[in-house]
Amino acid sequence: MKLLRPLTIAALLAAALVPAAQAHNAWLLPSSTVLSKAQWITVDAAVANDLFFFNHNALNLDNLSVTAPDGSKVAPENLAKGKLRSVFDLNLTQAGTYRVAVVNAGIMASFKLKGEPKRWRGSAEAFAREIPAEAEELNVNEMAGRNETFVTVGKPSALAPIGKGLELVPVTHPNDLVNGEAATFQMLLDGKPAAGLEVTVTKGATRYRNQLGEMKQKTGADGKFSVTFPEAGMYWLDAELKDSKTSVKAAKERRVTYAATLEVLPQ
Repeated sequence: MKLLRPLTIAALLAAALVPAAQAHNAWLLPSSTVLSKAQWITVDAAVANDLFFFNHNALNLDNLSVTAPDGSKVAPENLAKGKLRSVFDLNLTQAGTYRVAVVNAGIMASFKLKGEPKRWRGSAEAFAREIPAEAEELNVNEMAGRNETFVTVGKPSALAPIGKGLELVPVTHPNDLVNGEAATFQMLLDGKPAAGLEVTVTKGATRYRNQLGEMKQKTGADGKFSVTFPEAGMYWLDAELKDSKTSVKAAKERRVTYAATLEVLPQ
């Protein structure tokens, strides 16, 4: 049984999910997102107080997945985890668009066993096996989070929907963003349009300005929204929701989060 201390639970929540309304944000930062030919890139990953500035914790990369344009998986190289950031290299040899994502899902529970407080985390499949039948005051939370970025070699290629959790589906390709031009995206929840969802877009380097300058958009009935990026640079897009579509009966609520790092180029 994976029993954890309360402080460990808090740290896991911060790293695994992407909370929109908290100070610490989890993000991936590629060295380049648009490449003219096959080459290497480096990706930094962190949980930080400021966007794209390393000042809190390294992001856990246990559930890192890199998908090539043809759908095959790409193994990250030179992966390392420091105190303030994780880092890895990618050798991008195919033409088209790569999806680089950290995807987390699971159950966290608290309960008492013979009067002693306990904490547990694991998969939905393991929940029934590992929670003691005599557990008292059981409190169960289900979480699902996707944190990603996109990198294109040569001409952009289509990105197929995942169909699970909260995700962004491009109408405007994420590696074809230019300042001053409207870009349109669609948000899906488990493969269906996520209507009425608030999406926040924030330019990086928040450490160096007094106002965050968040741009908030709400999706329509079709899950679509548009945003015009005011200037070139790296941006962080995030959204979250709660619903009752849980995998285990003991969990009354599911928290679903999404975040993406997008690069906007000058005209």
